[in-house]
Amino acid sequence: MTSDIFFFIAVGFCAQIVDGALGMAFGVLSTTSLLAFGVPVANASAMTHVTEMFTTAASGLSHAYHRNVDWRLVARLAPAGMIGGAIGAYLLANIDGKVIEPFVSAYLIAIGLLILYKAFRPQIRREVRDWAVPPVGLFGGLLDAIGGGGWGPIVTSTLVGRGHDLKRVIGSTNFTEFAVTLTISITFVVTLGWSELNSAIGLIIGGVIAAPFGAILVKRLPVRALMVAVSMVIITTSAMRLF
Repeated sequence: MTSDIFFFIAVGFCAQIVDGALGMAFGVLSTTSLLAFGVPVANASAMTHVTEMFTTAASGLSHAYHRNVDWRLVARLAPAGMIGGAIGAYLLANIDGKVIEPFVSAYLIAIGLLILYKAFRPQIRREVRDWAVPPVGLFGGLLDAIGGGGWGPIVTSTLVGRGHDLKRVIGSTNFTEFAVTLTISITFVVTLGWSELNSAIGLIIGGVIAAPFGAILVKRLPVRALMVAVSMVIITTSAMRLF
């Protein structure tokens, strides 16, 4: 145990509170912290996803307990997300993921502005049969593996932007993320080998402690406030990565 682990516990706790409540940002926040400590990009993504196996399991179960999960949506998202995640992890082990990062950030800023606009407009609800659900899952899994985070911003923001119920989307994407993260982690271990995980231990502790609180916030906060918060997180983090 070193003094660094307390920093990572704090990072894991804060990142999971945001992720559990808004359906996004754990990967982005934790990966950024690892990179700041000098961890290589591929290893930072691998550590983040190993951590997320624990945090997403805890968060997903919490959302299921509070009835925030739409199981039909999970069934359509999970297979596509797992395929995309495996492809992305393999690519990151062989190419520089930063090449596409500016395009992803620009896309997320546009989605964030769309959600902010829709927060103050009447919503047209879409059914779970929406044709875009599997492609969004595939794209989200791919970019999540390459960027060390992105499942929540891509999947949550796109589905909410298309008119799906916000609270159901957040609960379902959190629950589905466990399957996607497990697939990505296994792919990283196969392609990169097992790396030192001291940093991940702190992230795991902080994230698991915080997981139940995010699900409670989703259940109790008003939809408009959540939509504004989601849009602000997307725009701010994406703008920072873009510029």
